[in-house]
Order: sequence, then structure tokens, then C-alpha cells
Amino acid sequence: MKKTSLLALCLAALFSFVAPAKADPPQFNVLLFTKMDGFHHKSVNEGVRAMRKMAEKHHFNIDWHEDANHFNDDNLARYDAIVFLMTTGDILNEEQQAAMKRFIQAGNGFVGIHSASDTMYGWEWYTKLVGRTFKIHPVIQTAELEVVDHSFPGTERMPKRFLWTDEFYDFGPELSENLNYILTVDEDTYSPAADWGRVSSEGMGEFHPLAWYQYYDGGRSFYTALGHVPATFGDDLFLEHIYGGLYWAATGRGIRD
Repeated sequence: MKKTSLLALCLAALFSFVAPAKADPPQFNVLLFTKMDGFHHKSVNEGVRAMRKMAEKHHFNIDWHEDANHFNDDNLARYDAIVFLMTTGDILNEEQQAAMKRFIQAGNGFVGIHSASDTMYGWEWYTKLVGRTFKIHPVIQTAELEVVDHSFPGTERMPKRFLWTDEFYDFGPELSENLNYILTVDEDTYSPAADWGRVSSEGMGEFHPLAWYQYYDGGRSFYTALGHVPATFGDDLFLEHIYGGLYWAATGRGIRD
């Protein structure tokens, strides 16, 4: 055998034992939770698909569950943030609540989307984590939204004011003193009145918040009331809004001075 042929065989054998390059680890890990014990939002399917695509685009890992048994210390230790997408009602028992509380106290993040504020009214710690609870909403309408804080991630490409179509929630009073507001809706641009018999409202007045964030009990919490309309989850502006909140909640980074 010629020397050149022997050398080629040796090199081929050497390179065959070189391990392939390892894939980059995800930026962070997210538990997406969509359990509903009440009204079932049709947009949840679009929301889950959008969150999965978001994970691919921004290189983070996401696990979707509706089983509350995943709320235990061992399992939650795998994640950096929990997302409550379209959750409603009483969805965690006392042991599961305690595990979630410890998760936040350990310095992790929470993201609530739309009806996450219509969830677990009887758990005071959770209602403070979200910041406000849902009260009532009028019919779906178009209104003008205003960005009140462009320093928060996900608002970079939002105009100061823009038209949006959604189910605009009315909220009860602040349950935390730490809320930092991001988006509001101008009640002069739509009809905020609603009457369900047992509860009614003429709107929240001059200041009607729709999105906010806070540092809470050792962790981070971001909430947005937007997202009722399924097509919303195909809107890049909205998805940037969600990702900005999730990125901050999971990492603590992104807020500009």
C-alpha cells in the first residue's frame, strides 16, 4: 500500500472518532400552564402554537402542561419561569400552591396572559403576584392603546399610541404596591360600559392599565391583559410584547435605563 493511501486511511480513522459539536443549551426553560376551571378561551390553541414558535425563534425550552401535578419542587426546579396562559378558576391545590410560591421566592419568574387575572381569587399570595384581579369586560372592540413605559423589553417597536382590538378587562384595585405599568387603554376611544347583572362597570376612568410588571417576594412577575382574540397570537407586535415580558421574568434582564 502506498504511503499516501495509508496516511489517508489513518486520517479518516482519526476524524471518525471526533465527537460532533454539542448543540448550544437553551437560554432558559419555561413551564407553560393552560389549565382552566371555568371559562374556556378559544385562543389557547393559537397561544400554545405561538409560544412554541417563540421558543424556536428565541432559543429557549418550553414544556406545555395542563396537569397541576407538575407543580412540585423537583419538577419546578427545572424551570426559570412559569407562564399562565388563559388559565381560569381554582387550578392548584394547597401543596401545589406552596411549591409555586417557593419557586418564585427562589428568584424565578412568572408571566400571566389575559385570564391569568381570572384565576385563584381565593389565594391572596397569587392575586398579589398578578397585581390586580379581573372584574368585568365589555364586548370585543377596537380602542387606542398607549405605551406608558418604553424602557421595558418588548416595547421597542411599539408606537406611543396604536389601535388594538381585544376584550378589554376592567380590574379591581391594586393588590401590590410594586406595580410598574407598561400599557394602558384610552376609554374615550371605545365603549367601556358592561353589565352582567351581578356586576357592572362604566369603566376604570382616566387610567385604565392593561400590562405591568413587578418584583415580588424574591422573584419577578409580568402580566398582560391582551390576548383574547385568537388572531392576536399571529401579530408580531403582540408576540414581541409577550417575549419581552417572558425574557425579563426568566432572566431579570432587558430593562433599559
